[in-house]
Amino acid sequence: MDSSTCKRYHEDEFDSRENLEFYFSDKPDMVFREDSLIFPIENLTKTFTEGHVKGDILIDLSSGSMVHHLFAACDFFKHIIVLKMRDRCIMEMKRWVDSRTGAFDWNHATQLHVDSVGKSETITFITFPISFSDQLPDKEGKVRSALQHVVKCNLEKEDMMDPIVLPPADCVISAWLLDYICKNQDDYIRYLRKFSSLLKPGGRIILISSLEMTYFKIGKEKFHAFSFDADFARKALVAEGFIIDRCEVRKRTAVSDLTDYKAVIFIAAHKDK
Repeated sequence: MDSSTCKRYHEDEFDSRENLEFYFSDKPDMVFREDSLIFPIENLTKTFTEGHVKGDILIDLSSGSMVHHLFAACDFFKHIIVLKMRDRCIMEMKRWVDSRTGAFDWNHATQLHVDSVGKSETITFITFPISFSDQLPDKEGKVRSALQHVVKCNLEKEDMMDPIVLPPADCVISAWLLDYICKNQDDYIRYLRKFSSLLKPGGRIILISSLEMTYFKIGKEKFHAFSFDADFARKALVAEGFIIDRCEVRKRTAVSDLTDYKAVIFIAAHKDK
């Protein structure tokens, strides 16, 4: 479709709550469960439980107001700093962090994470499956405790956090943000470089994206998406001095005209010192 007819995520009105309902909820008609919930949760659980990705500070630069990709991280990082470009996304996320009335219910995603950890432990230790439902309140509480800093950034500034000075991070996670804000390959490289600048020497980066996507819908509004393939994403990271540790691609499972992506990708890499 003609990208000139689409709105832009970081320039036009974006309903972060509708985005959560359409792409990350547990509603019966939410068809993206495998791609937007299960795929990232399972890969993040595997990546973190291997024990190589850990430290004091994790910085999250992701689209919308999602938190499900941070459930695995809270066991391996003391502090999670979330950076958002839009005030509405900050408000929506803080509503959940502060357990306010009307906050988005992430219980289904918490259950998916707990089940994912349970499956991993069952396979690893050859134990009998057990119920992990009693871990849900503790898991959400642990995420809320770690996730006390949700602040605004401006990716168009040379220093996107000016005047705030952030400590260097052990890991940066970015889920679907590069897909939404980039117009072309040059933009992707430029923003990736900004994300990389937040890391300590030898720090880790985790990217979750949709491949070959040109648009996504929020209600009746169509938003631009930057279309790229797995080969481009891998080469971009290598060109910026990263060594890829894990790269998983899953072909699209959802049947919907809300968006036209062909697959989802998960990449974990570390920066060469």
